[in-house]
Amino acid sequence: MQILIDATPLLLRSAGVKNYTYYWIQSLWEQAGNDRISTLPALPRLGPLNHEDSIAGRLTTYLHLGRIFAANAMPGLPFLRWTMPSADVFHVSNQIRHPPKRLKLTATIYDMTCRLMPELHTAANIHADEAMAKNVLGQADRLIAISENSRQDAARLLGLDAERIEVIYPGVPEVYFGAQARPSEKPYVLYVGAIEPRKNVDTLLDAWESFRLRDDFDLIVAGASGWAGAKTLARLAAKTREGAVRYLGYVPEDELPGLTAGASAFVYPSLYEGFGLPVAQAMAAGVPVITSNTSCLPEVTGGSALLVDPRSATEIQVAMEKLVMSAELRHELGAAGAARAKLEYRWRVCARKSLDFFHRV
Repeated sequence: MQILIDATPLLLRSAGVKNYTYYWIQSLWEQAGNDRISTLPALPRLGPLNHEDSIAGRLTTYLHLGRIFAANAMPGLPFLRWTMPSADVFHVSNQIRHPPKRLKLTATIYDMTCRLMPELHTAANIHADEAMAKNVLGQADRLIAISENSRQDAARLLGLDAERIEVIYPGVPEVYFGAQARPSEKPYVLYVGAIEPRKNVDTLLDAWESFRLRDDFDLIVAGASGWAGAKTLARLAAKTREGAVRYLGYVPEDELPGLTAGASAFVYPSLYEGFGLPVAQAMAAGVPVITSNTSCLPEVTGGSALLVDPRSATEIQVAMEKLVMSAELRHELGAAGAARAKLEYRWRVCARKSLDFFHRV
């Protein structure tokens, strides 16, 4: 069977979706067997993952993005169909507004934040989400959701048939399992993620100001700027100058496992997630997690984390103090998270389930 994956997210500045697409394609290639997995644009291999830039050469990037722009701008012409390889199934990203007709169509549902929290997104994001819902999700033969929470939200908010949506969890790169901690002069609590309103970093900073063990622990924040992150970035810069916080900015993918494994606790107070890859990565590394009691995060952590109201700085503060003051609790949660990640969040498992999904389609 020939399966074509829309790899456009790999050419753009992106975080979670790019991460998912990169490792998913890589794993599908490894597990494909007699199936043929190709990408649009054609990528004979995947270069190093860089969230800040395209993983392809400039010529490939510009030519493909031009093709997508033309196809989106001229829906009356089958421009995309003329320029893409033949396939039995075409898995579409949210960059394609008008997918070609007369072939099996699938897509991935990540989250419903544009519907539930439009104030946390740009107008362009909301427009793209609406176009995806109308032109792709509503017409696809079958869909993948990255969590049960995303599946239920999509069915409820978009009126989709839940029976057409299959939950397949993403994986965690193998390097996180048994990752070795990088050296650090001082123990630290870690946050990894974009600096934007949905990630709720300001409430974490509020909690840290009341954290009673700041002399004994650092708060390390790692992540590139996202939409509407300027105010939070300015606050992070000021806190870093004061020595109250260590803001690292964007951390290359190959440095994250060691940074994650070295944390005494991983804190992720996001307001809404479709899956929450940084949380699963911390679990795989055996690091105890504090995260939100909302959206998919209780599902993903499965009883192996301390859950808090993400809008309550006090709850986050108390949870951090409780965790860092108890070696027994850290060991218990770290071991439970690692066991769950080892069982549920492996890319080879995700790829095999995805190939079975494509065959059923």
